[in-house]
Amino acid sequence: MAKAYRLLKAIMNTAVSDGMIKRNPCTIKGGGAENSPERPVLSISEVFALAEAIDRRYRALVLVATFANLRWGEAVALRRSDLDLKAGTVRIERTLVEVTGKPLHFGPPKTEAGARTLPIPAIVLPELIEHVRTFAQDGDDGLVFVGGQGALLRRANFRRNWVRALDKAGLKGVRFHDLRHTGNTLAAIAGATLPELKERMGHASDRAAMIYLHATDERHREIADTLSAMAKAELKKTKRSGTQRARKRKKRS
Repeated sequence: MAKAYRLLKAIMNTAVSDGMIKRNPCTIKGGGAENSPERPVLSISEVFALAEAIDRRYRALVLVATFANLRWGEAVALRRSDLDLKAGTVRIERTLVEVTGKPLHFGPPKTEAGARTLPIPAIVLPELIEHVRTFAQDGDDGLVFVGGQGALLRRANFRRNWVRALDKAGLKGVRFHDLRHTGNTLAAIAGATLPELKERMGHASDRAAMIYLHATDERHREIADTLSAMAKAELKKTKRSGTQRARKRKKRS
């Protein structure tokens, strides 16, 4: 509703500018405000538990979507030629577009910045190599991730496997897009800068990437707490040594 209201308000603003109406009727205060609930961030162990619980042909999909920060459409649009398994990289230059009532088709990434090449973490690469050998379509243009019949992977068909895997892994309320959210958060914790996050996410603006920098704030707090504990331990040790030296001097006197 909030998105629809913002769109209508923008249309009416254009109508005012074009002299078609005298004033914008969209005057509800906060009508376009959107308070989305915080999406879950999985731990690394939960990601791997989910990958282990899902059908084997989708195990690599879960891992690559997480650690390469891929959207659903970007992941299922990947071809063999988009992977450099020797260099350990994945190139994103198209996405699968799903519009209700229209046939599926491949299109450009969501934004201009969406076309990007990212390294694949070494821990994930063996899984991807095995997946390509076992499940991917043949040829350079063959799709990397396909459905049970070896054809284009559709979201509706994948969902059944996803729901079963969540139940088996003991996870609730997790969407596929939360894997990307998790990957972005992990990248921020690993020390990715704002430009690096934008590049990994395929975003041109700072706004979306800034969301994940709160993770570094949490990490800085952990570091500060560790430093505090170290300092307390060292001061306690120094104080104890000073007390012992004072006692020795007192005995000598």
